[in-house]
Amino acid sequence: MSPVLRAARRVWYAAQVTDDIALRPEGALPPAVIVRPSAPRRLGAGAWHVIAGFGFLLRRPRLWPLALLPAILTMACLTFGLMGSLYSMHRVETALVPGPDKIGPTLGFGLTLVVWVGTIISGLVVGLAAALLLSAPVLERLSLHVDALVRGEKIDYSRGLGWEIVQSFRGTLFFVLAAPGVFILSLIPIVGPPLGLLWGAYALALQQTDAALARRGLDFSERRAWHRYWKLESMGFGITGLLTLIVPFANIFITPALAVGGTLLVLELEDQLVPPDVTVRPRR
Repeated sequence: MSPVLRAARRVWYAAQVTDDIALRPEGALPPAVIVRPSAPRRLGAGAWHVIAGFGFLLRRPRLWPLALLPAILTMACLTFGLMGSLYSMHRVETALVPGPDKIGPTLGFGLTLVVWVGTIISGLVVGLAAALLLSAPVLERLSLHVDALVRGEKIDYSRGLGWEIVQSFRGTLFFVLAAPGVFILSLIPIVGPPLGLLWGAYALALQQTDAALARRGLDFSERRAWHRYWKLESMGFGITGLLTLIVPFANIFITPALAVGGTLLVLELEDQLVPPDVTVRPRR
């Protein structure tokens, strides 16, 4: 059984783990004992890589041509997703919210507000999913360039072009199918919106690290195991990525920024680096 799959059996992690449990690149240092940072720092490390993705793009004009088409597609898809949610909002409300004579005006208003918010969020998520699907080949090429720029060489331990295409399709399809789940969960009073956010964040983080992890030879099940092992970093990245959807102008460039940020996240975690630092003690 691969190290990643062994690690996936854990639900939560001990404060100290050996780095031969996690994914290590070729030529890595001998196993050491790594003290994991606290949960808030790990969440923050994942969230930081969304910002790092924007910064990495801004500082490297050579990547701008690759980022242009995904940005245009994102702007169009988010616009259509938002318009579609606004157009269907009244119909969804009529279908799901009983009349005030049955549940009272106060409860009726609360349920209506939940349906409105859920519909808008779902529209944006569907728009993002469509943008990711349409721009997947360009985003994969962008991720490849980031790998090469950081490592100084091309990284490719995959099992061939056909295998990569199948794996990329499975990852993107997973996120597309996650959008209805976000909508359904968001309709549950009180706990629904946070659960919808967490589910969408997980799906987004999974999709945006797909290209980098597939190049390292991980299939779909192994990539999911990787995200379970790095669950806090992954959720921090995904939650921040979804919240960026409501930030004007930044949301236009969210797809290339997430592709870059997801690749940077994989690069740092495969070296067992959790910003801002980790404590490493060699084994005795």
